[in-house]
This record gives sequence, C-alpha cells and structure tokens, in this order.
Amino acid sequence: MVPNPSPFPGRLILASGSRGRRWLMEQAGYPFEVKPSNIDEPTEARLGSCRHYVGELAWLKAAAVAPTVDDGLVIAADTVGWHNGKVIGKPEDAADARRIITALGGTVHELWTGVCLWLRPGDWQLCWQERSLVRMTALSDAELDAYLKTDKWVGNSGAYAIELPTDPFLTVEEGTVSNVIGLPMESLAKGLAWAATVRGWLPLSE
Repeated sequence: MVPNPSPFPGRLILASGSRGRRWLMEQAGYPFEVKPSNIDEPTEARLGSCRHYVGELAWLKAAAVAPTVDDGLVIAADTVGWHNGKVIGKPEDAADARRIITALGGTVHELWTGVCLWLRPGDWQLCWQERSLVRMTALSDAELDAYLKTDKWVGNSGAYAIELPTDPFLTVEEGTVSNVIGLPMESLAKGLAWAATVRGWLPLSE
C-alpha cells in the first residue's frame, strides 16, 4: 500500500463504484470523488488478449467520465481474471459462482488490471496494464457452500474478493495484492506523480 498523500495537487475522480478500489484509495490517504462510468462491458476479449481487454475497458471508462470534469484527474480501472484463454467474468448468480470457483480450484490463474489516467484540461492520458498470478485452493463442497453464503462473490470477476491480511483459499504468487483487489497502488503513485508534472505544463483552464 502507499501511505503518503497524493502527489497530484488537484481533484482526483475515481471512475468506479468498486468497494475494493474505494477502500484502496482511502487506505492510501488520497482525497477523491466517485463518478462511476456505468459503461457496458463485453464478456469476451477481442484479439484473444486479456491485456487488450482490460486496457480498452479502462480507457472507455475514463473516456466516459472525462467530459464531465473541467479540471482534475480521472482514474479508471478494469480488473478481470483470465483462465484457459478466456475472461473470467462476474458471476450471474450463486450457481454461476459455484461453476467459476470449481473451475479455478487447484489452479493458478492470471488476474489483469488495466488503468487509465485522464488529465483535464488537456486530455493527456497515461494507461497501463498489470498482471498478477493467483492460486486458488480446491474447495470442498462444505467450504464452497459456506463461501457462497457470504456473498463475497457478488459483483466480482472470478467470483471472489481476496481477504486481507491472509486469505484461506487464495495466494498471490506473482504481482501485487492491490492489483488483485482492483487498483495497483504502487504504480498508481508513479502515475499520479506523472500527472502532477504534466499539469504543471498546462494552463489551469482551456
């Protein structure tokens, strides 16, 4: 996690209603506003690439919110799992969550987050994608039944939300935990510093 205040001196607008992303921003001590993008998300990755998928969606989310901001920095992100060449989407219901978790159990899958920073005014953009590798333990029927009753799978790609400080079923074998939650805070801090530098080159209004 990044404990320091934001290096960006202006408004920060999080283009997401994700509880995990909001929690990460709060833990980092960044003051921010929330403006969800509410765009439609495809269920398949074009070009067969999860990296392209999250990169495109993060950009589209930022592009949807940026026109509503006169002066500030829009932060947009998209996180999905990737297993056997397919996007691991958000479960439709408990039965779908059971199917996803059963498929992931005992395997290592990729978790990708795309991030797009959109600076207003000026419309400068910085976008990147990060990957983590996550191992999920195979759950017994009793463990799976108990997990599904928690509703932690609701609205989450891969049908899970990693628990901190330790998760009984998930291990991040490569990459950062914040990336798995939905916003890679270590690289975000660098992105905010970049935005602060660019903002210094620009007039405060167009």
